[in-house]
Amino acid sequence: MANHKSTLKRIRQNAARKEHNHYYAKTMRNALRDFRKADGAEAKEMLPKLQKMLDKLAKHNIIHKNKAANLKSGAMEHLAKLA
Repeated sequence: MANHKSTLKRIRQNAARKEHNHYYAKTMRNALRDFRKADGAEAKEMLPKLQKMLDKLAKHNIIHKNKAANLKSGAMEHLAKLA
């Protein structure tokens, strides 16, 4: 167990950040799932919101910027196939 006050604080902070990051990562996965299930017109409306979400998560280091780029690219390909 930790022996320093600063280490105990760091453990608390890490736990809070992990929970926060997990929530947003799960929200992102749910949004991607809903996007992939949607039909053409609905998916076209959802795409800008999805891209904005991925960019924000990458900006805040919840997901890697390359992962965000790959997911956005895959979403665009999926939308092109629907059209």
